[in-house]
Amino acid sequence: MAKLILTQEVTGLGSAGDVVDVKNGYARNYLLPRGFATPWTKGGEKQVESIKTARQIRAVKSLEEAQALAAQLQASAVKLEVTAGEGGRLFGAVKAADVADAVEAAGRGSIDKRVVTLPSAIKATGRFQAHARLHEDVLAVIDLDVVAAKAKKK
Repeated sequence: MAKLILTQEVTGLGSAGDVVDVKNGYARNYLLPRGFATPWTKGGEKQVESIKTARQIRAVKSLEEAQALAAQLQASAVKLEVTAGEGGRLFGAVKAADVADAVEAAGRGSIDKRVVTLPSAIKATGRFQAHARLHEDVLAVIDLDVVAAKAKKK
């Protein structure tokens, strides 16, 4: 087991400044190369405090922004055009990146695809919901209107 200090939030693991124990391979192959964590040392404890105070300062400002963005996202349904075949079945499935792009195209603001979760796979046209964790205290529910894109004429 490797003891690490998280430098940013990792879903399912913790927030920036948390000290976590993870398997060596997860630390070596994922967290450390991507800059999500640094190795824990005795001197690193001082770093934990500075990360936590910076996180608290950002949290107050970002909480207000997250609440405003959540209100925009929940105002009305976001239209998501996808390629579909007969009977409304999609070619593939709607991904979190597709939802993030549709939100930005609708002029509702910019969200990262990593904060979007889909409760179930979307493989047909219709009305669905997606969730966006904008802040640790703010969860926005995005109504999606998945429609078939119009075929382009040659």
